[in-house]
Amino acid sequence: MRFENTGIEDTVIDVQVLDHVTANLAFIRAGQWDYERVTYDYKIGSNEKNITYYIRVQGYAIDGDVDKRNAVIKLITPLLGKHYYPHGVEYGEEENFPESVVERANTLLAKLSEELQYYKK
Repeated sequence: MRFENTGIEDTVIDVQVLDHVTANLAFIRAGQWDYERVTYDYKIGSNEKNITYYIRVQGYAIDGDVDKRNAVIKLITPLLGKHYYPHGVEYGEEENFPESVVERANTLLAKLSEELQYYKK
């Protein structure tokens, strides 16, 4: 599921600042990056058997190198995914998401968008 018009997409920000802001909201970058791209996930547990939800914020370097922590990142449209153990995460529009998970994602993305406004380039 895509979250359009959040104010996050097209944000340009230094990777070190982005790491800090997302970490404060419990998003995890972990090993989900390469030299040109970053991915931050927020895990939402579920009572459904073998199901976990993830809010995903992604971006790519328009300058610099993520590995050297000097990258300038441009963010793209956030996603909500549904992880089916052991198969993987599905982000398709045909997925059904509980209203409570969608509301939580909207609230969290609004907070992230608000925080990012202070640091936009």
